[in-house]
Amino acid sequence: MSPSRTATHSPAYSRQVDSLSAATTRTVRRCCSAETVSPYTGQDLATPQTVTQPDYERSAEPPEEAPFSWRAVLEIVQALALAVVISVVLNLFVVQVTEVRQRSMETTLLQNDRVIVSKIDYRLGTPMGGDIIVFNPPIDSSIPYVKRVIATAGQTIDLRDGRVYVDGQLVEIPQAHGLTQPQAPRITYPFRVPAGEIFVLGDNRQASSDSRTFGSVPIQNIIGKVVLRFWPADRLTFFEW
Repeated sequence: MSPSRTATHSPAYSRQVDSLSAATTRTVRRCCSAETVSPYTGQDLATPQTVTQPDYERSAEPPEEAPFSWRAVLEIVQALALAVVISVVLNLFVVQVTEVRQRSMETTLLQNDRVIVSKIDYRLGTPMGGDIIVFNPPIDSSIPYVKRVIATAGQTIDLRDGRVYVDGQLVEIPQAHGLTQPQAPRITYPFRVPAGEIFVLGDNRQASSDSRTFGSVPIQNIIGKVVLRFWPADRLTFFEW
């Protein structure tokens, strides 16, 4: 048997082995490090990540109910109160809605028509012949009348042969129909309209209770001037403003 021999390596060989081992270790470390870092976001994959709920999933959650607010209730009450005040002021001083209850203005205005009455016209001016007005009649102020102004203060009106004359001139109203005959014996013609008053007639002359019955009307009895018929809607009509 041949004697055993122990393998020996030169110093140069040992250095090569050590160098190769060190290079292998560095490569493994770089690979491990690369596996823990996302190539897309650069985040450390070894660190626990927080998962964010998608927007469409969050929107499915029921919304929180707003707490009851007395302030909101107070604002609503204030808005309603302001609307009521504005409505009252407009009705008292500016405009008023009136329903035609008589047939005396047919066919200009029919019974149950709704009209808007301007209250500012006669605060700034005076009634004129041809104006359609709403007023409280001297005989019964509970039901407003709707008539047409025919003559004003200082003018003289006369009824002859079913026709109307003012200051000697024939007055023809295209919308009027029927003969204009005297009604009350106490009113004689020619009739001079007193100061501060007006003489009114209905367009439906034979079915109208007007100044021929109760005399001239004090200007302070006038509620306002009819400027618009808004109902029925198919007969919407603007009258001279």
